[in-house]
Amino acid sequence: MLMKPRKYSPKSINDLDMTHWKEYNDVITDSLWLFPKRDDSGFHSPEYWGNFIPQIVTQAVLRFTKKGETVLDGFLGLGTTLIECRQLGRNGVGVELVPWVAEKAKWFIAHESNNGGIKTLVIQGDSRLPKTKLEVEKALQECGTSKAQLLILHPPYHDIIKFSDLEADLSNAKTEEDFYTQFEQVLENYDDVLEEGRYLVLVIGDKYAKGEWIPLGFRTMERVLRHGYTLKSICVKDIKENRGKRNKISLWRYRALRGGYYIFKHEYIMFFKKDAKKKDRRKPTNTSKSKEC
Repeated sequence: MLMKPRKYSPKSINDLDMTHWKEYNDVITDSLWLFPKRDDSGFHSPEYWGNFIPQIVTQAVLRFTKKGETVLDGFLGLGTTLIECRQLGRNGVGVELVPWVAEKAKWFIAHESNNGGIKTLVIQGDSRLPKTKLEVEKALQECGTSKAQLLILHPPYHDIIKFSDLEADLSNAKTEEDFYTQFEQVLENYDDVLEEGRYLVLVIGDKYAKGEWIPLGFRTMERVLRHGYTLKSICVKDIKENRGKRNKISLWRYRALRGGYYIFKHEYIMFFKKDAKKKDRRKPTNTSKSKEC
């Protein structure tokens, strides 16, 4: 039996008991997120380039969902979001473009304990396409709902890391503008499956190109705002070390001093609320009309 979408007030969007609000020391309310290390509990794996740390999912899920609700991740990677869903008692649906990554994610997720009896479903597909949305809707039904209560999007930061040779991979977008266009196709595809009044979490960073800092994060944020979402918060998370800079700290410092720039040590976690009453919310145009259906 499907759960009918419900209207939520700020007091009912999570399981936090505000009569004991002082006890939630593990729930972050500041905009600067500093983590001493990556959470490696359970079957979380840092081996895939670009995997975000599990703590991002933990914070989003605790603040903006209740146990038994459903989280949708449009860029699943090795399954970080769905592993956290199992640990936190939320259903999860994840979409991953690269076939071998999707299969490996299934393995990691399947081996994570599931004491809450929740469902975690992995779809191998292109998040831009209507046919993938149909598969997502079927998966949501398996989770007992018609809508997701939280949408997480962690796209490639354009061409910083090449994740595959697939044309549909956003890391292979030919230009920066093409990257934004394809990201909007993903956003439009999943807009209908996110419940009204619930949250979209965008994890994104900036990049350098030809000696110029490109504000990729804020330009992507603008694309979300164009679709009528309300920006609630921008949090900045520290980056301790990634595979691209591993064992090359001195080299990068030399390059920064010589080239007059600064080394990326942060990324953004942006929180948006879907609000149908917002007057300037525009009806999305079908930018993927010419794509495969």
